[in-house]
Amino acid sequence: MAGQATSGPAKLKAVKELVNKLTEDLDSITLLPPERDEALEQLKIYGRDPRDADPIFTQHGITMLLKHAFYSPSTSTSKAALRVLANAMLLKPETRQIFVEQGFAERACKELKVDNWDNEFLVSRVLFLATYGTKLSLVDLIEQHGLADSIIDNLNRHVKVLSNKPKTKIDSMEEMALGETLKLMFNVSHFCKEKASLFTSAVPHIVALLWKRDVPKEKQLEPPFGPLVNALLNLDLKADKSQTALYPKTEPTRVCARLVALLDGSIRSYPDSELETVVTPLVSLISKIYGGAPDPVQQYLRDSLLPTAKDREAVLGRGETLSAKLLTNSTNPMAPALREAISHLLFDLSSRDASKFVENVGYGFASGFLFQNNVPVPASASEAFSTGDSRGAQKTVNPITGQFHDKEKHVEGPEMTQEEKEREAERLFVLFERLKRAGINVQNPVEAAVQEGRYRELGDDEVEELD
Repeated sequence: MAGQATSGPAKLKAVKELVNKLTEDLDSITLLPPERDEALEQLKIYGRDPRDADPIFTQHGITMLLKHAFYSPSTSTSKAALRVLANAMLLKPETRQIFVEQGFAERACKELKVDNWDNEFLVSRVLFLATYGTKLSLVDLIEQHGLADSIIDNLNRHVKVLSNKPKTKIDSMEEMALGETLKLMFNVSHFCKEKASLFTSAVPHIVALLWKRDVPKEKQLEPPFGPLVNALLNLDLKADKSQTALYPKTEPTRVCARLVALLDGSIRSYPDSELETVVTPLVSLISKIYGGAPDPVQQYLRDSLLPTAKDREAVLGRGETLSAKLLTNSTNPMAPALREAISHLLFDLSSRDASKFVENVGYGFASGFLFQNNVPVPASASEAFSTGDSRGAQKTVNPITGQFHDKEKHVEGPEMTQEEKEREAERLFVLFERLKRAGINVQNPVEAAVQEGRYRELGDDEVEELD
């Protein structure tokens, strides 16, 4: 609102007056509906910055907002108050317990049943925020107030809307409401695992929303796709209803194909700073789905995600294919959770067999994961093996890099400097020592040089002094 004080005593005075005016209006109606809504709108603007807006965040202020939000017979007043309340609960976590203590979580569950996008968005938001740092009893809300049923019914409404209108006509508020409902379901199923099975009926709705929408060309996991992926993580994907939805008889790979497409796009679109939080859940979901998938779907995922004969024409992890991107990020120092999730997925795709894992991704990528997870390194890890090329002919493979031997290039470049030679020797020394500790019968080239008389002591003029 033009002319509003943005900070300081003037803002504090204006906020206090608004809170008092709206509180008086609860006891005896003193405002006309447009005046009431305008006062709440002003309060919302003031409350976006908590500085000098203290009266909003007190028990007195939150109680006033709760009563206007959940007792008002006016839909516009209720929504206006909910917007101020949601902002307050986001900015000041201590206000969430007031919402819980005064019993408004139960009333919010009742409001979730209302078929209105604005209402679904706002009520889901305040319930979602109340799942953090409060004494909210999710078991009670589920058992006594139908929270799980209301969430599932709301998801069903979104599916019906998507089925009944062209994809080009997307209601932004409907999209926002869906995002909040999915976030709420994820938190409830995460913080109340003992009741997560009650959300199994949501799986077909989530799956329908996943594959019926077009995947964005960039930022593929922006809402609703990211929240849709997250929402499946805590659910029972091996239940009959889930299996039927995830692997439809007519096209069993359809859902997995959508997830692979999301992974292929997102692992390229997001910078390292976002990969960790955005893409890791998707990798974990694919791994979870693989574990319960029928054989044809498992084979589809192996074909889609593991290195192919084409990949082996170069050192694994160097190309632009999805498998190369996965391998590159399996050692990404900027994304430790993603790194672990990818390695676990590739290990699962290798039947959790260390030998197959090394053959699939190369010892260079497999070694760290095997060591960290105390998986014995197979004795054959350093031995060349054969696999089919793109024409089906058997070719030997470098076990360290995963590349076909006949595709290895020996580039003649400028001779290495002494410093470069020493650095490379040190790197190789560490690698060979690691192989020996793993029980693999290899000989360090330095040892071989000594035994064969090719090793010599450095002269005094070749020794670098240490500071």
